[in-house]
Amino acid sequence: MTDVTAQPPSDAPSHLRGAVDLSSLGTPAPAGRTAPGADAGGGSWVIADADQGLLQQLVQLSAQVPVLLHLHVPGDASSEALYRQFADAVDAQAGRLVLARLDVAKEPAVLQALGLGAAPAVMAVVAGQPVPLVNQEVPEETLRQLMGEILEVARQNGVAGTVPPVAPARQDADAAAAEAPPVPPLHRAAHEALAADDLPGAVSAWEAALADSPADAVAQQGLSAARLMLRTRDADAAAVRAAAADGPDDVAAQLAVADLDVLGGHVEDAFARLVRFIALHPGDDRETARAHLVDLYTVVGTDDPRVQASRRRLAAALF
Repeated sequence: MTDVTAQPPSDAPSHLRGAVDLSSLGTPAPAGRTAPGADAGGGSWVIADADQGLLQQLVQLSAQVPVLLHLHVPGDASSEALYRQFADAVDAQAGRLVLARLDVAKEPAVLQALGLGAAPAVMAVVAGQPVPLVNQEVPEETLRQLMGEILEVARQNGVAGTVPPVAPARQDADAAAAEAPPVPPLHRAAHEALAADDLPGAVSAWEAALADSPADAVAQQGLSAARLMLRTRDADAAAVRAAAADGPDDVAAQLAVADLDVLGGHVEDAFARLVRFIALHPGDDRETARAHLVDLYTVVGTDDPRVQASRRRLAAALF
């Protein structure tokens, strides 16, 4: 087994390392989404298609039961094996844990905000505090030991409840996944580059996919997200925010802060900052900010209600 990070707490088992805070990442789930912990009518404790919009609810749920996060790379055999192994183990616990799978190609901000250089990986969240577990499939005996350690750490932190199923039975979900169309080769190349922390390679693969099919919405979103990660990879957050505070009329400084906010899950703050800048700055800087904002809309997803609300405010600022 390979640990994702070092620096374990002195009183934690050797598998549970490098706690970080997830609380700033989540946003309320859109209307109509079933909250984790709600009775789904029986089935599974595995959420196969979680997204950043569910993270806050998952963090809150971790006060009742440990929540495992699987950072998934679509089309990657090792990621699929890791998911199946942990999904089976979690369902066997019948409500003592919950597993949520997040697609890092669709949710790249989660991977980078967690401080992970690459995926796949599995993390546990206990009482709001996530810690990396493993980044590859492990022997069954090791898995049983690891699950026991997670539950023991949870018990020591007062987290020892159970929850009803959070998703339909997995055989239904697995059957639907089996019927899904295969991942296009250039999409797969982009996913593999992202999993290897090769952001320039991911950008190149998405660019090639768009050259082949300019209307490919998945590639458009993937390219915008990979470029965002590349722009912010070496950013000093404190310095970026200080420069923006000192230069409210500096378009580059404002764009840099908006990038960090989107990456960290503060999507509405990023959008509001750029709409405000656009309203106050006619000329070339306005167009630069508008184009950047539209690109961030692509990263978040054009169907996201936060994007739709911001588009209305952008229209008012422009006209």
